[in-house]
Amino acid sequence: MNTFLRLLGYLPLLLLHWLGAGIGLLVWVVSGRYRRTLAANLGQALGRPARTGECLANAVEAGKGAFETAWVWSRPQATLVRAVRTTARWQAVLDAQAAGRGIVFVTPHLGCFEISAQYFAAVAGPITVLFRRPRKAVLAPLMDAGRNRGRMRAVPADAAGVRQLLKALRAGEAIGILPDQVPREGEGIWAPFFGRPAYTMTLAARFIGSNGAPAFLAFARRLPWGRGFELDCAPIDLPEGAAEVRVAALNAALERTILTRPAQYLWGYNRYKCPPGVTPPASQA
Repeated sequence: MNTFLRLLGYLPLLLLHWLGAGIGLLVWVVSGRYRRTLAANLGQALGRPARTGECLANAVEAGKGAFETAWVWSRPQATLVRAVRTTARWQAVLDAQAAGRGIVFVTPHLGCFEISAQYFAAVAGPITVLFRRPRKAVLAPLMDAGRNRGRMRAVPADAAGVRQLLKALRAGEAIGILPDQVPREGEGIWAPFFGRPAYTMTLAARFIGSNGAPAFLAFARRLPWGRGFELDCAPIDLPEGAAEVRVAALNAALERTILTRPAQYLWGYNRYKCPPGVTPPASQA
């Protein structure tokens, strides 16, 4: 499996996007559960029922994202840097790096979320990123090799990984967190996400502003025809207050960014599920 995916990653990005688009459409056709989840989540965000064309477009983009992951993991960082065609607000990132207080990047499952940390590591400085282990253990060697290279280090989403994030931030280095995964019991709170309660991690909100480190919401837009990506790093600040206030503000910032390219978000992910052991929100109890 790893050999196949590594070889797949050496195909041109345009061809991988075409293959991914076909697989994404196939999954949409054969999986009723996927269709229902995608349509429900997209409709929730849009505030109206999602149209079939919008759902198909999202299935295509999800397929592209799955196949381009093998490309990101397999290609040299120099190739990934060249694939980032333009950057927005990058000077603010460089200024934050020069200040030496560390940087907190939050990167939702939007566009090519694997490439932004690789880009920073290649052109700016060391970054430690929190990732979950893959469900299929056979993918772990390829994932570890693809992520842990150069000045990028991936750490597991557990207590030891969080300690490594804190250590890196205190050393003035950058850290990265994917804020829209459903956390385990005790690691999140219920907060609105597109008008519906979603069990949301508190970790990202806790790190933003920690140690005086500036924070950025990083998003790599996928360009058509395999032309590469546009990286945007929007500064983000959260209000002072309780965890509920800060987490809700972070979710609101994610919503605004997601709606700039809704077709490229992973709506097929069951974002509103209730993890084992967690009491459902009052609206669903």
